Amino acid sequence: MKIRVLIVDDEALARERVRKMLGAETDLEVIGECANGPEAIEQIKKDRPDLVFLDVQMPEVSGFDVLRALPPDNLPAVIFVTAHDQHAIEAFEVHALDYLLKPFKRARFQEALRRAVQHVQARDAAGINRQLTDWLKATATVPAYLNRIAIKTDDRTIFVKVEDIEYVESASNYVVLCTPNGNHILRETLTNLEAKLPPKMFLRISRSVIVNLDAIKELQPGIQGEHIAILRSNKQLTMTRGLREVQERLQYS
Repeated sequence: MKIRVLIVDDEALARERVRKMLGAETDLEVIGECANGPEAIEQIKKDRPDLVFLDVQMPEVSGFDVLRALPPDNLPAVIFVTAHDQHAIEAFEVHALDYLLKPFKRARFQEALRRAVQHVQARDAAGINRQLTDWLKATATVPAYLNRIAIKTDDRTIFVKVEDIEYVESASNYVVLCTPNGNHILRETLTNLEAKLPPKMFLRISRSVIVNLDAIKELQPGIQGEHIAILRSNKQLTMTRGLREVQERLQYS
């Protein structure tokens, strides 16, 4: 019987790349593609694939959230696909879980696929499930904050250190990372990104702005009782968060 494969990634080009690389595998059958977490949860429960290529970073519902929503005794074999997140990569290695770091090459893809196929063919479901559940338990209690953010373009991936970010501004389902060397657009909601940034370093000062506390030079009164955060770059950001709370965070950050 062919090994049944599901591809989960919020980027169409990424899904297409995985599908093309699987095209020459005669013992595999791609049973579907999912563009987001909720779709993936529903299809995995319904179709019970043997192997899932699972993107880690998806808006709203991440790849990790997908696995936590599934019954522990029915987890498929998983090859994680990630563009960054060093904490996750270290956890994958500790628990012997396979992953592909974008942008990956065919040789690395084949290596990960070979190992996953061996697990599935050996009917080592118990071992696979144990590795995944151990990892999920280990990461559920320890928040892993980003130290770099991957910005994917058509032909490359740029890694931005979080400490280089002055502030982050919301733009619908995207955010703009503002740095002294230029701005970068990331497909992510501000709320999701806020949960991934080190809370000792970043503070949400309004509905649409998160600021690096170290970038703030001074606070000034604005109009209608609001205050303005003046950054070291002289950028001015309107605050709706309470002045006292921001002052306290600046003192202890």
